[in-house]
Amino acid sequence: MGDATPFETQTFVPGPETQRAFRDALGQFATGVTIVTTDTPDGPLAITANSFASLSLDPPLVLWSPARASKRFAPFTECTRYAIHVLAEDQGDLCHAVARDGRALGPDVLRTGDTGIPVIEQALARYECTRHAVHDGGDHAIVVGEVTQVTRREGSPLLFLNGQLGGFAAR
Repeated sequence: MGDATPFETQTFVPGPETQRAFRDALGQFATGVTIVTTDTPDGPLAITANSFASLSLDPPLVLWSPARASKRFAPFTECTRYAIHVLAEDQGDLCHAVARDGRALGPDVLRTGDTGIPVIEQALARYECTRHAVHDGGDHAIVVGEVTQVTRREGSPLLFLNGQLGGFAAR
């Protein structure tokens, strides 16, 4: 079959001494990039998340997982309504802004959606949710939301792989 390209593998047991290697291994899985928004007594709040996943079609459920170490953890695990925005390939600047500051999105980006939740108009897809459940997930929580409204548009997604943002090139 010809010369195969050799590759090196690393096998380890996840634990405190191998936490960086485990994180790097998880980084091999490309994910989409989302921004989750909610309203608080101090105004709109946002957080970036790449832990978004679909869960159920009937009822329509999605999930995401904020880190317990985040200063934004409590507002997002305690809120009853929020919106998850799938970012487009050209929205990396929004991702970086929100990663630095949960209040970075101003009225030029956010508006109040039909369900009263602050939303990003130009997201590739938006899922407006009501909290369904919050589960323990180790150093994260697993937040399950029932989707009450969806907005989508055509476009290419922003992806996260090996600690970097990028796009998708179909073959």
